[in-house]
Amino acid sequence: MRIARLDTPAGPRHAVALGDRWHVIASPFAAPLVYTGDSIPADEAVLLASVDPRVVVGIGHNQPGHPLPMQAWHKSVHSVAGSGDDIYAVRDVGTVNIEGELAVVIGTSATNLTLENAFEAVLGYTVANDVTNVDQCPIDQRNFQGKSGKNYTPLGPWIETELADPENVATEVVINGAVVANSGSFNLPSSVAATLVYVTKWLTLEPGDVVLTGAPGTDLPVQPGDTVDITLAGIGTLSNTIA
Repeated sequence: MRIARLDTPAGPRHAVALGDRWHVIASPFAAPLVYTGDSIPADEAVLLASVDPRVVVGIGHNQPGHPLPMQAWHKSVHSVAGSGDDIYAVRDVGTVNIEGELAVVIGTSATNLTLENAFEAVLGYTVANDVTNVDQCPIDQRNFQGKSGKNYTPLGPWIETELADPENVATEVVINGAVVANSGSFNLPSSVAATLVYVTKWLTLEPGDVVLTGAPGTDLPVQPGDTVDITLAGIGTLSNTIA
């Protein structure tokens, strides 16, 4: 099932794709879903960021032998954007990279998850671009300066709730029409499930929170004017231009 977040005259609303229309729902976290009766033709819908999280957690995977196999940080929710939005690269502070990632959208309150039940807490998955001023990372190891720019966390185009295998999602990155990376969640040093276990050991996640699972060799430099398309198999394509 695809669940999008749409711009409507009544404000942002979530909706489910059925046929050639988006059908508005009261909440994507309700079980069962409650349909309002409103719908929008797919070709008229304006898609926003696929979710409006209160928490975004970024993940860095470390090399073998490091005391921490992975490390996490908060990324500002004010950096969230949608597919089609411009990314406003912070200038004069070094290289700007895009990072194509699988993002997990949490569906229920989650704490101390295990490898066995981690995916039970998940609503679905979306495409993420974890934009980074990479030369700031050695200076600011909290990743505040390098990851806080305007629209530095595009999420979209929608949430896919029925992904066959989160651990085996192919990722393609295209810049200005040329394929520049092919990889996938299968190349992450730690599994998606292990990532959720790690995060929820320290932080309780709530419905709508987002965990970025890391860039499996999909981090690439960009320049102003570049158009970036990140496609995750089974989900869709997130498209943005660097301003």
